[in-house]
Amino acid sequence: MSWAALLLTLRLALIVTTALLVIGLPFAYWITFSRWRWKFLVEAVVALPLVLPPTVLGFYLLLAMGTRSPLGRWWMSHTGHTLAFTFEGLVIGSILYSMPFAVQPFAASFASVSRELLAASATLGAGRFKTFARIILPLSVTGIITGIALTFAHTVGEFGVVLMIGGNIPGVSRTVSIDIYDLVQAGEYGAANQTALLLLALSFVILSIVYGLNRKAWPFR
Repeated sequence: MSWAALLLTLRLALIVTTALLVIGLPFAYWITFSRWRWKFLVEAVVALPLVLPPTVLGFYLLLAMGTRSPLGRWWMSHTGHTLAFTFEGLVIGSILYSMPFAVQPFAASFASVSRELLAASATLGAGRFKTFARIILPLSVTGIITGIALTFAHTVGEFGVVLMIGGNIPGVSRTVSIDIYDLVQAGEYGAANQTALLLLALSFVILSIVYGLNRKAWPFR
């Protein structure tokens, strides 16, 4: 088992999860409470990674990060190297790929909050931010925990998008899933099994924590 690949994967998952917590909460709030008639188009774009093959998403992200795109040229002019096949590019791609796994649970939990409570808060003079911080957020803890856990686990298990935009560069973009693929290709099934069992155990622990916390928050379930 490659500890370098494991540490890089955990680092990537932590960064992506933190970023999507910061980005996803306000975005999910907008999706839940916005009355814009074309909002469903934004929701469809956010949900695209759920149905698109990873290679398709990875291909277009690779084009967007290339030197022929505005983003790629801007990055090249400021850093001196391309955005593709870098850890930074991997973070951007992983954020986009894992976004629905954060935004959708957040939005679902926000939507479940009683509108009567929100109306009462507004009647008492509380602003939107105060209502969000004191009512919506505390009542949406289970959905937020679920979104965080799913984002982390999904990022840890990424393969197609990571391989397309990051390649297989040790210490830069070789994640655990790619390391397992390399071990299988090399015929090292024992080492591949060890790494796969580690991911299996990690996924089980994450899901157990999510279900345990949700059951604690809602004991009648």
